[in-house]
Amino acid sequence: MPRGRGAAGARRARAAVWVAAVSVAGMRFVHTSDWHLGRTLHGVGMLEHQAAYLDHLVELVRAEGADAVLVAGDVYDRAIPPVEAVELLADALARLSETAAVVLTPGNHDSAVRLGFGAALMRPGVHLRARPEQVGTPVLLGGGAAGGTVAVYPLPYLEPDTVRDVLGDGEPTARSHEAVMAAAMTRVRADLAGRPGTRSVVMAHAFVLGGAASDSERDIRVGGVDSVPAGVFAGVDYVALGHLHGAQRLSGEPDQVLQYCGSPLAYSFSERHQRKVTAVVELGASGPASVELVPAPVPRRLAELVGPLDALLPQGVGGEHGEDWVRLVVTDDRRPADLYPRARAAFPHVLSVEHRPATTAAPPLVAVTPSRDPVELLVEFVEHVTGAAPDEAELAVLTAAYEQAREVAS
Repeated sequence: MPRGRGAAGARRARAAVWVAAVSVAGMRFVHTSDWHLGRTLHGVGMLEHQAAYLDHLVELVRAEGADAVLVAGDVYDRAIPPVEAVELLADALARLSETAAVVLTPGNHDSAVRLGFGAALMRPGVHLRARPEQVGTPVLLGGGAAGGTVAVYPLPYLEPDTVRDVLGDGEPTARSHEAVMAAAMTRVRADLAGRPGTRSVVMAHAFVLGGAASDSERDIRVGGVDSVPAGVFAGVDYVALGHLHGAQRLSGEPDQVLQYCGSPLAYSFSERHQRKVTAVVELGASGPASVELVPAPVPRRLAELVGPLDALLPQGVGGEHGEDWVRLVVTDDRRPADLYPRARAAFPHVLSVEHRPATTAAPPLVAVTPSRDPVELLVEFVEHVTGAAPDEAELAVLTAAYEQAREVAS
């Protein structure tokens, strides 16, 4: 849910002081990214929870009196999103643009062509920049009655193989993320040079060197390299980054802020310890931007539980993790009977169940040769999978199955 009314009320109570400063000095904006509308988590649809986040975002933007909302890529989870995801985005843009300018760029999950279709027809205040030809042309946002201006440079996700001809100065850039991003930033700095005294923001969807990744981000390597040095972004005040799902600040120039806001929801168990947030940014007339990371709603916690099944089950219904999305790693030496039904009964929202015997020695390789006894091979296979040799009853079943198969084959 959105922050408590007390916190939002306190922000509004300080508005009389802040509005004067922002009007003269710059801008307050909300930085978000990696919505991945339409994504699932282990087959569970997330659209309801994504809608709850967007409700929270709309309320946050209104409570903060934000001048703009910057969405730094991966709006959708795939190039052809489901209809429900498109409808959710349309509703969110309509509500956000009632009170603030909205600037969006596609990420590596989006189709830039599909997301950018009709950009020129968007309602006033919605700026969708999806074409590499537009790189270096800012969205100019007024800072208030005193006429202060902030230049926002939206960079769509720059896939080297598709933009190196467009961004090259007469010839293609090198085939790397660093090369195309450097070419884009050359355009940004050239435009900014003609705007003395203007504060600047760059929106970029990239893996910047020094960032910590998770299992959820799609691999964007080209030629074995996927990272961009932070120094590429020299010369701008705030870099609103998207792509990495954990909120984190990277080192840049003095008085420069490079910020990943992260995804608003966890999209893999590798993100279970991340604090999901939205960045509220104040960019004044000088000095570094100030960033407040506002907690995002948490639909369910993610938990990974490891141990013998009988030790894990009490943590389910009525216990600490009964309402969580859970990954169970069961370490019993032998696969417990009725593993999945028992896990589902104790953990209604279990997403993954794995039997991983707590043996340290790796099982020996099963060598298959014409001279090997087939039943012996079956026994070794069962021991390889379960961590224990079959008992007498199981051995009888294996033997009978082999003899029946041989009769059919003959």
